[in-house]
Amino acid sequence: MLSVLALTSVVLLGIASQTTAIVVYTSWERHALVGSDVRLSCSFFSWQWTSPDVTFSWHYRPDGARDSVAIFHYGGGAPYVDNKGPFRDRLEFVGNPSRRDGSILIKNVDFGDNGTFTCDAKNPPDIAGRPSSVRLLVFEKVPVQAGVITGAIIGVVLGLLILVVAIYYLMRFLVARRVFSLSMSKHGKKGKGKEGSQQKQAKTESSPGVHLLLTTCLAFHSLLFSSSLL
Repeated sequence: MLSVLALTSVVLLGIASQTTAIVVYTSWERHALVGSDVRLSCSFFSWQWTSPDVTFSWHYRPDGARDSVAIFHYGGGAPYVDNKGPFRDRLEFVGNPSRRDGSILIKNVDFGDNGTFTCDAKNPPDIAGRPSSVRLLVFEKVPVQAGVITGAIIGVVLGLLILVVAIYYLMRFLVARRVFSLSMSKHGKKGKGKEGSQQKQAKTESSPGVHLLLTTCLAFHSLLFSSSLL
């Protein structure tokens, strides 16, 4: 009986902890070109309905700095932008609090905007949770990510392998069909003399089509050998 009561208490405590927790989500990293606008997304998950008292707060810490500064706050149904900070004339609230969206837009970004942006959200009574951060990197030209290059290389290699295998089986099919045709032609002409059969076989072996087929097979095997060396 005591064990049942203890288990029930643990389950109730787990449910209670879930109903008072909030999880904030942002991107991990954003890239932007000099002079462009960049959207920094922020959303949250909560077990409660979206409260009319929901709040969003954004802080900014420049690269190389130890402390962060508040640059934006949403509360009481109205946005508040810091009018003295580095983004006083370039920050716009583009979120939708009723949909748990606290995104902001940074306009005309420059190299000096590189840094970490941290978003914190509260949805009373869900107020316990950790903020989430996104790092902004501003470039003159957005670099190509290493994953894109790796994926392109893998795609090209796989395409070449599929092409080589297809050519290989096509050549095997053509050779097998030619051998079968020669075999049927040989067995279909019974009753002729041995000398005539030998002359026919010599004529067949010396035909241009057979030489062309054999030459193609040798060239293909040479290609496969060269590819294996690469």
